[in-house]
Parts: sequence; C-alpha cells; structure tokens
Amino acid sequence: MEKSILKSISAMKKIIILWVSLLTCFNTLAQKTPDLEALKLKLNESGSRYFQVTFLNQAWFRFNDNNPGTTVNGSLQNQSFDIGLRRTRMQLFGQITDRTFIYFQFGQNNFNAQYNAMGNRKIAPFFHDALGEYRVSSGNQLKIGGGLSIISGISRFSQPSIGTIMTMDVPVFAQTTVDQIDQFSRKLSIYARGQIGHWDYRYILSDPFPITSNGQTPPAISSSFANFSQKGHSLQQQGYLIYQFFEQENHTTPYMTGTYLGAKKIVNVAIGGAYQPHAMWQKSVQGDTLYQEMKHVAIESFVDIPLQNHAALSAYAGYFNTHYGNNYLRYNGSMNPATGTTLNASNSLSGQGPVYGNSYPMFGTGSVVYTQIGYLLPSNQGNLSNRLMPYVSATFATYERLGNKSTTTFNAGLNYFFQGHKSKLSLDYQSRPTYQVNQGEVNAGNRLNSLTLQFQVFI
Repeated sequence: MEKSILKSISAMKKIIILWVSLLTCFNTLAQKTPDLEALKLKLNESGSRYFQVTFLNQAWFRFNDNNPGTTVNGSLQNQSFDIGLRRTRMQLFGQITDRTFIYFQFGQNNFNAQYNAMGNRKIAPFFHDALGEYRVSSGNQLKIGGGLSIISGISRFSQPSIGTIMTMDVPVFAQTTVDQIDQFSRKLSIYARGQIGHWDYRYILSDPFPITSNGQTPPAISSSFANFSQKGHSLQQQGYLIYQFFEQENHTTPYMTGTYLGAKKIVNVAIGGAYQPHAMWQKSVQGDTLYQEMKHVAIESFVDIPLQNHAALSAYAGYFNTHYGNNYLRYNGSMNPATGTTLNASNSLSGQGPVYGNSYPMFGTGSVVYTQIGYLLPSNQGNLSNRLMPYVSATFATYERLGNKSTTTFNAGLNYFFQGHKSKLSLDYQSRPTYQVNQGEVNAGNRLNSLTLQFQVFI
C-alpha cells in the first residue's frame, strides 16, 4: 500500500515538473517572439523563417425542420435539435527556409451525435492537408508545390479559409467533388501558383481517389443518370485566374479569405474551371457502359473593402456551369442531424444520396448563381471588438435531373465579433427546398427551415 502511494506521489511530481518545464519553455519563447497573439516560433533573427500553430473550433447549436419521412435512429422525427462540431482543426505551417514552405492541417468535420451512427464515432480526425511548396522566384511570382491539398480551380469557395468566412457556412456546392473522389475536398496534387502584377493564378494537376474508397456504398450504374465511375482512373486538371484591381490577396497558404473585415481593399474578377475525362459512367439503353467527362466552369467577382467609420463591405457574385454527366444529382446536408428515411424509390429521388434530415439538391449537372453580401457596422473604435456584421446569401440553381426547375436556397444571419474572427458568435436562418416524386414526376414540396447558432474560437 505504501509503495503504491509512493509511486503515485512520484508520478505526480514528474507530471508537475513536466508542466512547469513546458510553461517555462513557452514563456521563454513568447518573450522572444514579438507577435504574442500567435503561437509562432521564429527560426531566425528577422522572423522571415518561422513555424506557426493555429487551432480552430466551430460549435453548432441547431434547430432543424427535417425532410419528409426523416428518421433519427429509427424513430420518425419532423423536427430535431442537435449540437455538433462543424469543424475542429489544427494547422501547422511555416517558412522553414528562405524559399521552402510546409503546411499541415489535422482535424475533423460534421461531428454530432449521429456521426457514424452505425460504426465507430472515434475515427473522425484525419489529415486534411500535407504539402510542401518551393518559391522559385524572388517574390510571389511562381511557387511550385505538391502533396495533399485543397488547392483547386473553379472558385474561391472551392478552397475557402473557413476561419474567416462571413456567412455561417461556405457554399459547399463549389467544392464539386467533396467526399466523392477527394478527401473532404482535398486531393493529391502538384501545382503552380503565383502573383504577377494585378494577376493571381493557379494551375493544378490532381490524382483523384476512386469513388469506392469514400466510405459509402457507391450507387449502381444507372441508365437514367450518370454517377462517378467505379472503373478506370484519370487525372484531373484545374485552373484559376484572378485579376485584382487594387490590393493583392493573402498568399501564404492556398486557402482564400472569406472576409478581411476592412483590413484590405479587394476588388477582383476571376474565372476558374476543372476537367476530368472518363470521370462518370452510365448505361446505355442497350446495356453498354458509356463513360462521360466531368467539366466545370465558373465566373465570379469578389469585393471586400473598408468604408468610413471603420465599417466594411463584403460582397460576392458568381455563375457556375457544372457538368457531371447526364442528369447527375446529389443531395447533401451539412452535419446531417438524421440517419434515415421511410420514403422509397416510388416517392423520392433514389440514388441521389441521403434525402433525409437537412439535405437538399446541392450538386448536379446544370447551372448555379450564388451571391452573398455583408456589412460590418460602423464603430468609433478601430479594432474588431464587439462588432456586428449582418449578411444575406442566396443560391439559385437549375439541375437537369429536376427538370430544370428553379432550386433556391436562402440564408440570412448576423455575426457578433467578440474579437474579429478569433472569437465570434454567428446566428443563421436558412430556407431550403424539398422535392418528392409523384407518379414518376418530380414536384417541389414545402420549403423547410433551420436556425443555427455557431460559436467560433480561433487562435
């Protein structure tokens, strides 16, 4: 008994000594580092070489009108309330030599009580990014990199900096292949990116994952609509070109800022695209397998400018032409609060992903117009403490599979910044469409709503 007590005391002493050592080490590093708001370690005297760590957590508290027929763990539920972690991330990155940059991101997404309800809830975290980048030029004119990365073409919202987004969530449809042939929008890629004068560019060659490795049972090949092919393999090309009228955007990582909250004067136009041959397949009437290409193009404009009295305006408008193959459609719901449905193929859209919970038609062959606008209210103070920013956003889509019926989703919300993006509350209201099948014809159903409160902390 005495030996056990002595061992416990000895272990406690070791733990206390370890904690004191770590705190002393961190305090010493902090005293040597002028930027006390960042977990940043200088690797040379000037600080041009550094290594930095960031942490982000987005907790959601949500009330949702569930889609018709929704079940939660086997019970019918017209409405639901859930608590979850939309995103929990850790970034590790730095300029380790004058021209070499490394970046890693580790974390999890969409973690609520229903996460992997029929499996193991403890398998959520994974590496989002792991890349190395070499700056060929003296400035930002040319950088070449490779690894696992979200860098992509199409749109700024295909590669968003989620810690700085203005709306409650990004327009996920812009991440066109998310969790189908990528890892939460990340692909194994090589790329070139840079800034020359007013131009900002990136070109990416990606090696997509097979659809069969995404953790879900892929739908069987169909004669009615295309799906991602389960046979063969092809590389994907992506490109993105921006013209900046005033200041250039941040260029440290491949991620693109959501709103600068008045810190920069950004006005730009951009065009982007992605192409992959033989990405999709479909059965012909005769039963032959037909392979189809996937190609997406987007044109967009982004404005984020400071105004008088420390106010700021942030606005975006974009047109997307998305082609996944004939009649492709996929439902998706962020951090879905439900697990199943009582509907079947005769009265719902089959083979299009989960039609329950908060899901709606998010990806499809067709066209999409997306817009958002927000206004950081004026303040007598020049800092970002205790500031308000209301916003609205809208998605207008037409998809082949829905007979080109108008598919609209609206969001309105309010950000309260305790201290900029580092600590903020966001309240968001969403109105989304529903669809049902009646004697083989797709008809629009009632519109449903959700109300979400998010608390974000970011260092």
